[in-house]
Amino acid sequence: MTFNFGAEASAREENNAALIAALNEADLGESESRWVLDLVHDAEHGRWIAALGDVGIGELSYRFVGGRIVLLTTWVDPAYRKNRVAAELISRVLDEIRRRGKKITIICPVVGEFIDRNPEYADLIDPVHPGAGAFPGREPAEGRHGGPPRP
Repeated sequence: MTFNFGAEASAREENNAALIAALNEADLGESESRWVLDLVHDAEHGRWIAALGDVGIGELSYRFVGGRIVLLTTWVDPAYRKNRVAAELISRVLDEIRRRGKKITIICPVVGEFIDRNPEYADLIDPVHPGAGAFPGREPAEGRHGGPPRP
């Protein structure tokens, strides 16, 4: 089996760019999609799924590391991207993580952008291990890989 890592990285970057653009399209304070979505926690596969009926239209994958939840990647079916699905999925997952009393490390840039626009979730970010996606567009503090943003 061979992998085309360049194509996979390009597809992932296109997906992230499309989801971030969709976050920009609607009122940023509004995190509900245009449909009634179910949030399904698939712990066996390490993901939360946004479902419309019995169809999964988006997911946020994660892993547990050192007592915190590492948010890896967000995906939404292209047909649903301009309908606030990513925003609702992320906000509902973050609400669930808050209820569990956990901290997060952010790898997914879409989650980082969402929290940047919705700072009421910033307290969930693990201060020691915020992750590469935690502070979009900002340089990490000197001497700390992935540290808090510079002023």
